[in-house]
Amino acid sequence: MKKINLILLAFVLLAATGVSASAQTKIATVDMKKLFSGYWKKKSAEAALETRKIELRKEIKDMVDGLEKAQADYKKLLEQASDPAISTDERDKRKQAANDKAKEMNNTKVALEQFQRQAETQLADQSQRMSANIVIEIQKAVADKAKAGGYSIVLNSSTVEVMVFSDGSTDISDSVLSQLNAGAPIDVAKPSGGIPLNIRTNLP
Repeated sequence: MKKINLILLAFVLLAATGVSASAQTKIATVDMKKLFSGYWKKKSAEAALETRKIELRKEIKDMVDGLEKAQADYKKLLEQASDPAISTDERDKRKQAANDKAKEMNNTKVALEQFQRQAETQLADQSQRMSANIVIEIQKAVADKAKAGGYSIVLNSSTVEVMVFSDGSTDISDSVLSQLNAGAPIDVAKPSGGIPLNIRTNLP
């Protein structure tokens, strides 16, 4: 990977030096990590994911609570089926009810596990889509700012393997970030916080 990045850098520099003197090449740098983490839409997307996680956690808890109640009912039916004080027919009925409850519990467990897998996949896909869309917007903003500043090439300063040296004088990260966050409907200075993506709950 480092070799590829060095080859890319060499190609960019050769292309820059190959431009005629009359068309001076201006190269700027930008910190993509800084732009991504500081963009208000990233924080907004994280908040939306947190809300969805909370909703999914509640649904999972409701399913787990239902499973725990079914287990308690199953245990009670087994105890009743062993009660010598009731008739044989009644004990058989209780045994059959216990068997039915066991099947219900197994179906609930399967449904719970499937729901958890689907929830985790849904959150991961949603996070990936949001990140991809945000990166596209940031790249467009960088391109617009570069064109406005007369820059021919913009290098990502957060990619260490590509950036050999920069004194920071041509870094346009702050101006791009200011443009991206202009009129943001949320407080971009406030940490977004967050809870782990993993929402798996231990099965009873």
